[in-house]
Amino acid sequence: MTIDQNQLRLLPSIDELLQSTGGSGLIAHYSRSMTLRAIRAALAQARQDILDGSTCPSSEQLLVAAEQILQQVMRPHLQSVINATGVIINTNLGRSPLSREALMAVQEVAGGYSNLEYDVETGRRGSRHTHVAALLCELTGAEAALVTNNNAAAVLLALSTLAMGREVIISRGQLVEIGGGFRVPDIMRQSGCQLVEVGTTNRTRIGDYEAALSERTALLLTVHPSNFLISGFTESTSTAALAELAHRHNLPVMDDLGSGCLLDSSQYGLTHEPMPQESLAAGADVVCFSGDKLLGGPQVGILLGKAEILARIAKHPLMRAMRIDKMTLAALEATLRHYQRDEATSHIPIWRMIAARPESVAARASRWAAKLRAQGIAARTQRGESTVGGGSLPGEMLPTTLLAIDAALVSQSLDEIAKQLRLRSIPIITRILRDTLLLDPRTVLEEQDKEVILGLTEVVENTVK
Repeated sequence: MTIDQNQLRLLPSIDELLQSTGGSGLIAHYSRSMTLRAIRAALAQARQDILDGSTCPSSEQLLVAAEQILQQVMRPHLQSVINATGVIINTNLGRSPLSREALMAVQEVAGGYSNLEYDVETGRRGSRHTHVAALLCELTGAEAALVTNNNAAAVLLALSTLAMGREVIISRGQLVEIGGGFRVPDIMRQSGCQLVEVGTTNRTRIGDYEAALSERTALLLTVHPSNFLISGFTESTSTAALAELAHRHNLPVMDDLGSGCLLDSSQYGLTHEPMPQESLAAGADVVCFSGDKLLGGPQVGILLGKAEILARIAKHPLMRAMRIDKMTLAALEATLRHYQRDEATSHIPIWRMIAARPESVAARASRWAAKLRAQGIAARTQRGESTVGGGSLPGEMLPTTLLAIDAALVSQSLDEIAKQLRLRSIPIITRILRDTLLLDPRTVLEEQDKEVILGLTEVVENTVK
């Protein structure tokens, strides 16, 4: 291929572009250093295009290319997305969205100073833990409460305080692996305690725990296997039975619930998820769980239990390394207030999704399909299932109605359409099953409906056969 050197010579210099009206505008908006890098990148691409046979772009075209580069560079890396996957607590997509009230509380506290560690009544230093401790105790019946930055931290902190250098007895069937490849045995070892496994994977009886007791035993630990199911020939030991055995030997029982559900999930067509208040009533001395799963709040680890034990945990040096910040505390308090006012299912997004009636989800899907068909897009609805996700209620499904676009009716591959939806300024995350692009209205916030229709229209309209 013959290279037209004249086309290369027509390219403007970097200074010409920087000093132009358009260049000055970019500098004013993005800074000179960023604009300089973008213009260099635009010119480099133009040179390569000319070498490949293209003609020289105009200065205006080069500045447009530079602006597109700047827009891409300035696009937030962590951004909001629309979850149309049907997975309610989607770990990859940030788990539980916060309520409007929680968002307002964060904004109110983060925008200025706060009484994070200041007692306004006495005028003296206070504790950040007092802001939610009483509320947690009211909702669960606990004597005391602490909050860390996540549940793995809560487990590590409690075991470091109560069992360092001693033995912790746990059922072999509860040695779970949580998200990101983190395993409960590894967390336990980091706390300095010695793991003592009892029973088998599918059956662990109270006698197995009792046989393992020794003078080095520090506590009995139970971990809710929230992200998998063992069914069939199984047997496990109740928290009440463990507490009776432990207390007979002056030992504490710690219950890691994982999800931390404050509502009875069986009222919403799901199996019953263990609740903190039930575990405490059964005799557990320490209960811990996450805040951003079935609680529907921010990422925290919540510790509940006996006042004397939690006071010891609060004094551990690791507590400072694992404490939460003012914004998380504000969001957590606002979330807990919804439970206090008996409005969780109407105000907390994940519970609004879980409690949504099948007919209301079907009506939304039908409206989506009708609007898309009006744009010439062959959309339809079909029955499907939503899942709770987030390591909560494994295997549990909720009936739903999905928006469906069939591969046979579009010219582009569904993978490409899904990719284009993901690459929008407001990404829409979908799923593909059996040559069909599927979107579940259950996990889409109602205020996002218009954006879903807009995104599908933009991406799919030109691919219709």
